[in-house]
Amino acid sequence: MDKVQVLLLLATALFTLGLTGVVIRRNVLVMLMCMELMLNGVNLSLVAFAHQLGEAVGAVLVFLVFVVATAEIAVAIPIVLLLVRRKRTLDLEAFSDLKG
Repeated sequence: MDKVQVLLLLATALFTLGLTGVVIRRNVLVMLMCMELMLNGVNLSLVAFAHQLGEAVGAVLVFLVFVVATAEIAVAIPIVLLLVRRKRTLDLEAFSDLKG
């Protein structure tokens, strides 16, 4: 196995672990961390493909994904903190009554 295959295997494992965490866990913060883990798996696959093709486009896309993920967390954490102050729990089921 060459480097690219190992990186893609690791990226698949990261993405699968993150997806499993999002599906199984009901804790909002754990779900956010698992989504970040999924994004890191995607980033690793982009870097692997960029390395294989010898292009810098993959690195630029990874930077863009990092910027979007940072913005996502910057918006999500205050929302989660407000919901936790209101409901006193991180369980996702407690927030289901907030539907419109």
